[in-house]
Amino acid sequence: MKTLSTVILSAVIMLSSSAFAAQHNVQIQGMKFSPANLNVAVGDTVVFTNMDGMPHTGTANNKSFDTGILNQGQSGTVTIAKAGVLAYFCAVHPSMKGQMTAK
Repeated sequence: MKTLSTVILSAVIMLSSSAFAAQHNVQIQGMKFSPANLNVAVGDTVVFTNMDGMPHTGTANNKSFDTGILNQGQSGTVTIAKAGVLAYFCAVHPSMKGQMTAK
C-alpha cells in the first residue's frame, strides 16, 4: 500500500507542477532577441516570434531546442526541459545571441 501511495503522490506533484508552468515571449526584431536575457523555470515554455522581414531561428547552443526557420510573423515554441544556463542564437545569423537561466 505504501508503494501505491508514493506513486499517486508523485503523480499529483508532477501534474501540479506543470499546472504552474509559465509562458515567456521573446520577440525577434532588428536582428536582436528581446529580451536577450530571460529567467525561466523547468517546464516553462518560451515563444519566439519573428517580427523581422528576414528568417530567423531560436536555437540552443547545446541543441536542446530549435524553433526551426521562422519567417516574418511566425512563432515557434520551446519547452525548457532542464535547469541551467541555456545560451541560444539564430542559426541564420549566428551573431544574434541570447541566454536563458532555467531553475
